[in-house]
Amino acid sequence: MKDLFGQAILDFQTNNSPEDLFTETNISELDEMSVAYLFRNYNEMPKLEKKALQLTKGKVLDIGCGAGSHSLYLQEKGFDVTSIDISENAIKACEIRGLQNTKVQNIVEVENEKFDTILLLMNGTGIFETLAKTSKYLQKLKSLLNPNGQILIDSSDIIYMFDKDDDGSFQVPADGYYGELTFTICYKNETEEPFPWLYLDYNTLQNAAFANGLQCELILEGNHFDYLAKLF
Repeated sequence: MKDLFGQAILDFQTNNSPEDLFTETNISELDEMSVAYLFRNYNEMPKLEKKALQLTKGKVLDIGCGAGSHSLYLQEKGFDVTSIDISENAIKACEIRGLQNTKVQNIVEVENEKFDTILLLMNGTGIFETLAKTSKYLQKLKSLLNPNGQILIDSSDIIYMFDKDDDGSFQVPADGYYGELTFTICYKNETEEPFPWLYLDYNTLQNAAFANGLQCELILEGNHFDYLAKLF
């Protein structure tokens, strides 16, 4: 992994000639993304993220923390927050921003800790990679919860990105779940190795939660087929 996403975050934080990121998937064309968006404050966050932060309680684990904006807000509110990301550069930026408890770590490597709130925001289901791996990740997350703990996770139903047949049905792939995408990131004329990224519609997430001994509650729906859910 070249860690281009993290490099963009670190460049922005250190004012090292930052540029926009470009992302592309197997079902969408190249899209430009401003790295500044990852550094948004609470007032600039979409309503789903604000709601998740409002519902946060107790000891917190922020998975895939990126530039650390959610963690920073919670830390300033007095929460005990552990912020993890697989990107070494992103974690460096988080430390520069003042986050006190950061780790370069994959969620599967977290052991011997329990949390009251686990956050997976900005399409948190993405880290599951594929529908087939979802149960493995949900079991891991479940093992890290304190009694009465909660997982706050968001995603989108991307069915709208597919064409419709004359009968109104969507032309989705026949050989897998339509939310399984392959992402490619480009930054400063370099291209990251493609990686799997999962979008889950709410009903599929709910079914997966139930199958793994978790309750699932729809908390809020956004404006673009996205939603925030609570697993507990």
